[in-house]
Amino acid sequence: MAVDSPARTLGVSDASQLRTKTLPTWSPWAVAVAAIAVSFVLIKLTGAGGFVLTGVVAAVLFVLFMGLAATIVEGGRSARNRMATVLIYGTFILALLPLLSVVWVLISKGSARLDGDFFNASMNNIGPFDSNGGAYHAIIGTLEQAGIATLITVPLGILGAVYIVEYGRGWLAGAIRFFVDVMTGIPSIVAGLFILSFWVFTITPLYSSDGHPHYSGLAAGLALSVLMLPTVVRSSEEMLRLVPTALREGSYALGVPKWKTITSIVLPTAGPGIVTGVMLAVARACGETAPVLLVAGGADAINFNLFDGNQSSLSLFVYQQAGVASEFAPGRTWTAALTLVVLVLALTVAAKLLARRNKLAR
Repeated sequence: MAVDSPARTLGVSDASQLRTKTLPTWSPWAVAVAAIAVSFVLIKLTGAGGFVLTGVVAAVLFVLFMGLAATIVEGGRSARNRMATVLIYGTFILALLPLLSVVWVLISKGSARLDGDFFNASMNNIGPFDSNGGAYHAIIGTLEQAGIATLITVPLGILGAVYIVEYGRGWLAGAIRFFVDVMTGIPSIVAGLFILSFWVFTITPLYSSDGHPHYSGLAAGLALSVLMLPTVVRSSEEMLRLVPTALREGSYALGVPKWKTITSIVLPTAGPGIVTGVMLAVARACGETAPVLLVAGGADAINFNLFDGNQSSLSLFVYQQAGVASEFAPGRTWTAALTLVVLVLALTVAAKLLARRNKLAR
């Protein structure tokens, strides 16, 4: 038996009343143009500011005009929904603008020295009036120092997080978590001073042939590992807590030992999140200047020896070139900053691609 539709039951005129009025799809663009025009006129007449203030006033007027138009046409509830949507998109754009600004400045100014000489030469015997010279020695130092810090920090950080989540009970786990939180707020200069007093002034004289303290890239890696450790521990801990308990219980029900459950089920499942935390720590380590300056000293020449001799890094190279009174120094500074960002981005992408190969993490 056929069932009458609501339109047949209520009649055509009554069915038309069921449809709510909505603004046309082009209305946000029209309101945006109107807001920009009104803002431009207001700022131009008052002379209160420039392009930035015009954009801010236009954004505020767009929200007000859009809310007013939605209230008149669609009603109060739909107007509130539209205003909330506009505010969400607006905050996203507002958060994206600084990032886009940084990227634009790095690319526009950092492309000045994107040449072969910059990536194949050092600053050894380069004076303030020389236009050549590069950051090859700083790139080598960054890779070695961040590499040794990662090799030290990642096993310790993940094992510490596993103990806190899987084994830790009572006061010891609470004490470890507390000291990790304290280490998170340690200034980088304090970590550098700690390695300077402990490793450079105390340990290196014991094994050096002349009995004197020695700067080295290894000391810089140790200082960076002190800064990376709390980030790796806390991020790994949070990711391990997100692993469903049902996975662990299912593994235990099959008779799998706890250590094998952790290595075969828990860690692979939390792997992508752990990798993200590790890369955040690596990015922070690559951008630190004070610890490298304190314990590695910095150098203009290439030094592949991680265990002896002064060594530079990209962050230290940027700091040093920014203070050089030379017309060629700003180009080197911006290109080194761009190189550092691209290096961290490449490492992050590579780590993410490796983490995606894990079937349990998909």
